Amino acid sequence: MSTLTDTPRIYVACLAAYNNGFLHGAWIDADQDVDDIQAKVRAMLKTSPAWQLGDICEEWAIHDYEGFGDIQLSEWEDFETVATLGEAIADHGPAFTQYYATFTYGDCVADTVAQFKEDYRGTWNSESMFVEQCLEDDGTLDAVEAAGLNPSYIDLEAIARDWFINDYFSAPAPNYQVFVYHRS
Repeated sequence: MSTLTDTPRIYVACLAAYNNGFLHGAWIDADQDVDDIQAKVRAMLKTSPAWQLGDICEEWAIHDYEGFGDIQLSEWEDFETVATLGEAIADHGPAFTQYYATFTYGDCVADTVAQFKEDYRGTWNSESMFVEQCLEDDGTLDAVEAAGLNPSYIDLEAIARDWFINDYFSAPAPNYQVFVYHRS
């Protein structure tokens, strides 16, 4: 149902119009404040053709969405959830959608966003390149060289296999890269 576009958005439909055989709704950007989303839904409902039939147009449903990657939304998803997800996707893109589709923490989307910010380690060409950079950053490669050993003898692939069993996980990223996350 969903593809990943630049801006996550939802299509909200008027149910009174839908029940009378009309398709009436609006695409609304999800990466905005919840009050702005609700205001746009109210504006869409006010222009519904069902008003002319004497119906009261108060009920809505999310009939489509895009830009959420593998994240699934229900027809009656809370707009607070939509806004929080929309902002996180706008800020972090597919790295967040991959993470969210795999892990959710508690009932609060904000908790998962906060955990993502702690766990995300970036986009890498491979798991072994991530390991190499970590070993370089913490001085391990310099220590190996100072001990008179050639750092190229270090089996980065084997270390990566070990690290990604317990401490880290990765997900496919564009351009044959990987997103790397710390396991909480």
